[in-house]
Amino acid sequence: MSVIVTRNLTKRYGRRVGIDGLDLSVPPGSVFGFLGPNGSGKTTTIRLILSLLRPSEGEAVVFGLDCWRHGRRIKADIGYVPGDLRLYSWMTARSALGVFGHIRGANLVRSGLDLADRFDLDVDVRVRNMSRGMRQKLGLLLAMVHWPRLLVLDEPTSGLDPLMQQTLYDELRERAASGATVFFSSHTLSEVEALCEHVAILRNGILVADEAVETLRARAPRQVALRWKEAGVPSELKTPEGLEIVERRGAEWRGTLDGHVMDFVRWSASLPLDDVTISEPDLEHVFQQFYLDEDGKA
Repeated sequence: MSVIVTRNLTKRYGRRVGIDGLDLSVPPGSVFGFLGPNGSGKTTTIRLILSLLRPSEGEAVVFGLDCWRHGRRIKADIGYVPGDLRLYSWMTARSALGVFGHIRGANLVRSGLDLADRFDLDVDVRVRNMSRGMRQKLGLLLAMVHWPRLLVLDEPTSGLDPLMQQTLYDELRERAASGATVFFSSHTLSEVEALCEHVAILRNGILVADEAVETLRARAPRQVALRWKEAGVPSELKTPEGLEIVERRGAEWRGTLDGHVMDFVRWSASLPLDDVTISEPDLEHVFQQFYLDEDGKA
């Protein structure tokens, strides 16, 4: 059974549509990427899943329960980091663990201290004296300390340095391997590509893609570079299917390859070339196409 299911989920704010007819299914034990530019409807979707908003139409279901009717039961097994994280200025990580443990009816101090150590967070610094990155670590700690079945993370790496981002990725992979589900909302392609197995993409409140990352990668173009021998630069050249030359600078040519790599390799082997470079598939190109409308505008 999917951990999160939305059916025709729609939220209107007067005449403005936040999301429109969203159908999603998030399997258990997955790290599910939820991608889109700012204002695309990602945060609205999350607030509907968490029963912080009531849908205008359709439904959101978590753990097999309707989010609006059973929000309290659902939230008991969710960890959430909002994109606009706010914490009490007097709070320390140590005192927050006590407060949250009391609310959840569990002693969270021991596991919280272990997690704080992994995130390199001083548990006795007050929020008012924390850097942005420290506050983000505290938000992550409080979302994860009770080992929820579902983690809902809205731009969770905001303020984290690259090393701490990698620590978070490792922790999330371990949680997913143990059976937890991670719903990872972001507008940054690189971190979704590095972490997630599946991605859904929103644009203007509408779902425009819902696919495995590997499926997207399989149809992503590659960047290629050709360096000709000085005496062998052709004035015209018949290229194989899928190869588009976009730049010619003397003996240096660059282009995109949207076809079979081996066909390109066999073609290039017959030419007077000094060097050939083929990059990894360019997912950025694929994602940008989802962000553009029919007129080529974002």
